[in-house]
Amino acid sequence: MKRSSGGQIQSVAPGSLWERAGLRSGDIVLAVNGHPLRDVIDFQFYSADYELSLVVRRSDGPERELRMERQFSDALGIEFTAPTFDGLRLCRNRCEFCFVQQMPKGLRQTLYLRDDDLRYSFLYGNFVTLTNWTEDDWQRVAEQRLSPLYVSVHATDCALRARLLGLTEVPDVLEQVERLGDMGIEVHAQLVVVPGLNDGAVLERSVEDLAKLYPTVQSVGVVPVGITRYQCRDIRTMTAPEAQTILAWAEPVRRRFLRRLGSRLVYPSDEIYLLAGSPVPGAATYGGYPQLNNGIGLTRLLRDDWSRLRRRLPAALAGLGSATLVCGKLIGPTLEELASQLASASGVDLRVLAVENAFFGPTVTVSGLLTWADVHAALAGQDVGRLLVLPGAMFDAAKERTLDDATLEEIRSSVGVPVLTADCLSELAAAWLRLGQEQEQAPR
Repeated sequence: MKRSSGGQIQSVAPGSLWERAGLRSGDIVLAVNGHPLRDVIDFQFYSADYELSLVVRRSDGPERELRMERQFSDALGIEFTAPTFDGLRLCRNRCEFCFVQQMPKGLRQTLYLRDDDLRYSFLYGNFVTLTNWTEDDWQRVAEQRLSPLYVSVHATDCALRARLLGLTEVPDVLEQVERLGDMGIEVHAQLVVVPGLNDGAVLERSVEDLAKLYPTVQSVGVVPVGITRYQCRDIRTMTAPEAQTILAWAEPVRRRFLRRLGSRLVYPSDEIYLLAGSPVPGAATYGGYPQLNNGIGLTRLLRDDWSRLRRRLPAALAGLGSATLVCGKLIGPTLEELASQLASASGVDLRVLAVENAFFGPTVTVSGLLTWADVHAALAGQDVGRLLVLPGAMFDAAKERTLDDATLEEIRSSVGVPVLTADCLSELAAAWLRLGQEQEQAPR
């Protein structure tokens, strides 16, 4: 990482403490109370004091010091152009199954960044390996109580974990997690399962080892490895029988942990349930969805969203005509089932188009990794109806660009019908109704 040059302000809330102090968009905050700022976490932590001294540089002037008194009722009311001010700590591991390293050339550059940055773990739930931590990192986590953190464990056996991470040796992750627990830091762990390497007895041992560190370890996500057609190493995807074996092992283990710990602790991913052909468990079994950022529980939320919508279906839906809902192959059967129920309950014609991923290969089946090129090819010759609905997950965080850099506006201009994004049926219904109202009110 580069040396921090401070954080540039993107916006300041009107009437906030910071606006009253004279801060404005474009200013660069260098330090708070004598502490140089590395990121937004530093700013939030050191700005919690009552008396504040900020060193600020304005683009049209020299550095200056601003002094103010902050009340506990004062909200932060400030946004920076980036969460980290000294760049991104990149991953130095060489995981055999790293998805980023399986990406083809020609995509936008941000997709090739492999972060292993504890700050992104704390802020956004990104998983880190703890293999690049310095003593300064440990001291910072202790001082600022950066909890919870999300840790890619994969295996608790040190030699096997080193192999999985592509390193000659790694710190003992159990000792590291235990040290975090001594600091009062909670951990959400993930085990990416590579068939033949860390499944079976290795997976069972890893889960039991992590369970001994409860309540420091709050959850353990079990996720199948993702393989693209660009993978050149001897790794394969999980099979349906292997997914069934994991569930047959996991369910009694989860019940045992619930009795012993008060938590089911282990959460097989949605992909494992869908691959095995098993129904996803009920909402109560997800323990508040601790690994939702890891995609674990999304299918249950989708089904429960439909159950709520079904009880209050707007009658106006029936007159909106037909639409096409695009998704990946994995969730296709689930959405076809829900679309059929929606049709029966409301009379609306919602067709599901499950698209095969030619870009990454047929082993990549999730909606979030679809490209517009593949969707566009699948739409050829299709009657999409009056509306095309794309999964919001196939766009970036701003819902503006796909993986292959197609913008929503470009897609709309090429399709010839209105295009909406949605990640559940209630979002779809609300957006569809708004569109219908707008079309009715439009001048004819």
